[in-house]
Amino acid sequence: MTNQPQLFGFYEFFAGGGMARMGLGDSWNCMFANDFDSKKGAVYAANFGEKDLHVGDVAQVLTSQLPGRAMLAWGSFPCQDLSLAGNGKGLAGSRSGVFWAFWKLLNSLRAEQRMPPIIALENVSGLITSHGGKDLAALVECLAIAGYRVGALEVDAAHFVPQSRPRLFIVAMQKAIPLPKGITAKTPNPAWHRKKLQDVVEALSANARKSWVWWKLPMPEESVPHLEEIIEDSPASVQWHRPEETMRLLEMMTAANLAKVNDAKKTGSPQVGTIYKRTRDGIQRAEIRFDGLSGCLRTPSGGSSRQIVMVVDGKKIRSRLISSRETARLMGIPDTYKLPERYNEAYHLTGDGVVVPVVAHLAEHILAPIALSVSRVEAEAQKHAAQNETLFAA
Repeated sequence: MTNQPQLFGFYEFFAGGGMARMGLGDSWNCMFANDFDSKKGAVYAANFGEKDLHVGDVAQVLTSQLPGRAMLAWGSFPCQDLSLAGNGKGLAGSRSGVFWAFWKLLNSLRAEQRMPPIIALENVSGLITSHGGKDLAALVECLAIAGYRVGALEVDAAHFVPQSRPRLFIVAMQKAIPLPKGITAKTPNPAWHRKKLQDVVEALSANARKSWVWWKLPMPEESVPHLEEIIEDSPASVQWHRPEETMRLLEMMTAANLAKVNDAKKTGSPQVGTIYKRTRDGIQRAEIRFDGLSGCLRTPSGGSSRQIVMVVDGKKIRSRLISSRETARLMGIPDTYKLPERYNEAYHLTGDGVVVPVVAHLAEHILAPIALSVSRVEAEAQKHAAQNETLFAA
């Protein structure tokens, strides 16, 4: 008889297309998934089935809908009020503020003694500076009051995939659980804990500061694929631009960006770059990069937010929108994953998601060690309970 790997149960909130689920992998069992967006829910169901999925407002979810007691609650809550392109309302905003409905639900689980021992939250790095750090401090405070140790890491997906995508990950574990060896450090690591995050921590209340930990995370050892490795030769979801459209992009470039294109021409081999249109001093510009990374995928609300691929092969220059499958690859999603047929829906799904290999790295080095510590504590408690029951029976 072979030993089966231990499965840890989790709830996936703000689940989107299930990218956290993919990153957690086979050692974790999804007990419940929730998202407000019916289109994302349809994609989630197409890839993982409907059994664990509830599509609806998290504020309307009841504890009776959450089965058992999960080891982990994952929440990639909306970023619109926290992002650089947002309205600056932070956790008081109508979108990002839905975190408080999620937190109310978890507190209801606490009243039933079913609150997960581990909570993981993900959002844009703007959460660090939102309202001068007060929004992040509020999250840490509520977790500390609920009896959790709390730490955060700012992880750039560029360490894992060819996309520049820094995101903040907050991991909390119940204080009653012994800290596993080797997953915390006495001092912050600038690779994961930038000065702005350190400043917020220094300003925390005394209670929250006592609950803070600096999570220790190794750098990934696998090499990151180059952008050109994920580019499709013949994409199905987009078409190459007409020559005049490509020329228009070149005309929108500053001298510095045109110089990058000219340098790419001289290399003697095809060069792949990505373009975002941005308004600078009231003028729309096309800004290109050839560093092997794409810019950060953003949810498309207009034409300027869709990323453009430009291939320079000597004097031949071609351009087009980045394809649906390419956006998925930039998120670390395997090609077997079923994407929406409509381009905008696929871009919205991937642009809103969490990078799969980043979740996998956090799961391996922080979440799984904590879960094993929880399991050991619970197994010991069950052992003592059984011994007491035997003594009482005698």
